Amino acid sequence: MTEKGHHRIIPVFYKIEPTHVRNQTGSYNHVFADYERNLNDRLVLQWRKALFHAANISGFEYNHDHSRTESDFIEGIVQMIIRKLDHQYTNELRSPFIHDQNYACIESMLINSKEVRTIGIWGMGGIGKTTIAAAIFREFSPQYEGSCFLANVREESSRHGLNYIFNRLLCELLQENVHISTPKIVSSAIIRRLRRKKVFIVLDDVNTSELLENLLGVGQDYLGVGSKVIVTTRDKHVLLSRSVDHIHEVTEMNEENSLKLFSLNAFNTMNPHKDGYWDLAKRALAYGKGNPLALKVLGSFLNSKSEKEWDNALKKLRRIPNADIHKVLRLSFNELDDAEKDIFLDIACFFKGEEREKVARILNECGFYADIGIRNLLDKALISISTNKSIQMHDLIQEMGHKIVCEESLKNPRKRSRVWHPDEGSATIETLYLDMTQGTEICINSDAFRKMPKLRLLAFASSGIGYGIKRVDYTLSLPTNLELPNNLRYIQWDGCPLKSLSTTSWPSKLVELSMPYSNVEKLWDGRQNLPSLEEIYLYGSRQLIECPDFSGAPNLKSIWLNQCESLTQVHPSVFSLPKLDFLAVYG
Repeated sequence: MTEKGHHRIIPVFYKIEPTHVRNQTGSYNHVFADYERNLNDRLVLQWRKALFHAANISGFEYNHDHSRTESDFIEGIVQMIIRKLDHQYTNELRSPFIHDQNYACIESMLINSKEVRTIGIWGMGGIGKTTIAAAIFREFSPQYEGSCFLANVREESSRHGLNYIFNRLLCELLQENVHISTPKIVSSAIIRRLRRKKVFIVLDDVNTSELLENLLGVGQDYLGVGSKVIVTTRDKHVLLSRSVDHIHEVTEMNEENSLKLFSLNAFNTMNPHKDGYWDLAKRALAYGKGNPLALKVLGSFLNSKSEKEWDNALKKLRRIPNADIHKVLRLSFNELDDAEKDIFLDIACFFKGEEREKVARILNECGFYADIGIRNLLDKALISISTNKSIQMHDLIQEMGHKIVCEESLKNPRKRSRVWHPDEGSATIETLYLDMTQGTEICINSDAFRKMPKLRLLAFASSGIGYGIKRVDYTLSLPTNLELPNNLRYIQWDGCPLKSLSTTSWPSKLVELSMPYSNVEKLWDGRQNLPSLEEIYLYGSRQLIECPDFSGAPNLKSIWLNQCESLTQVHPSVFSLPKLDFLAVYG
């Protein structure tokens, strides 16, 4: 089917081969020979050109050896026309859609290209990939001879198999029942028909590159000139193949569009004027952080509720995340392997905002293969890297990570693997992150850490995201002899109030020690066996008077001793460290 002005053309080849029409051979040759003798040459040339173009349009073929009866053949034509008309008028009944920069970017790619193009739409769960693809499909598909929107490819292929999905695609594009036993073997007749047809395809929520290749082929070599394919996915790796021409990362909605979408669902209008709800709406927008799914779900839930109920619901979200939102976000987490899940949870509960290389170095020592693991988290849009090379994570995704940890033991926090409250320690804990900016009073008894043999990461943090220490008053009671678990890889102790840690038993697996702005005068006595230690950060520790002996840490690469005003000299062992490439002293 093609368009001519406001008309659509469907060629029907009744007992004739399209090649005879295209080339005017066979009986057509004899007829045109008579025409050329008796009619105007220009008129005959126009007829030849029209038949050539008609034969290149995908239509219906009926031959004597056709497996269908003539009545079935005619019924197929009628049903196809009905579906096309139905599709045309259905597309005019659009649900409200907010056009933003994401839509505009993809739209420009489609308008400015006349070649076969495949565009990937990638982003975190709930960011609006499917909604954008649907809006684009509604806008552009009527301009094409065939179209197909395959929704939930991940789920449908898992439930029904690849062959079912592929046959659905062919049936939609050819507008007739087709059965192919495997996508790897397609008849030449079907391929010829598809190559003559300009189509618009959307493959929604594709989760593996193998699935994409089976549905499209390795180069879309069966699609007609001008065809367009849109693929939505949470995993960028799916799109990193030669069959995808451009990848668009869907960004969060800006504040103006977020308010419009939320208001549409909460107040049934994009321009709310309800007194008393404005401050509540701002709280809801702050929670959604530009994620369309969160804004829709939250807005729909709060619709028709009283101000008191709004306030109560928003307070509840601080402790109990919305189940509908987290169900969608969690799909990406569920596809991770065990090591990647550990990396994700460590970032969500401990390392958000820290430098990528630092996190990879520490988690590699935990046996998590963090370099490739972090790359996979990036591809699945679970994390991002900021301009200063730190790892960032959307608040909703971090909230999901916290919820996953809480689910390890709903009733007993002491049985969870990762803790961010000081009263939840136990033998199962792997990471402990304490925010000291809250003026916390913490008492650690002599055997507290002995009860945490699995502890890998420990932080007494007062620096927010790791840049700039916030001076706070907090009470920390510690025993005389502090025994740290030998499994510890990372210690962060911002503004440590202790003057001496000389009696501390330092863990031999330690990779990094970060104690900026501490009151410590002396770290340890003599030589400590620290074969894995790579970085020591004592910046601004103005009371430090004795530089420790580093000879037991042969893998040290960087030492930060700047602004340690009371330090008069460094230990001679510093100058014999074979891998040291950075030393900051005094300045």
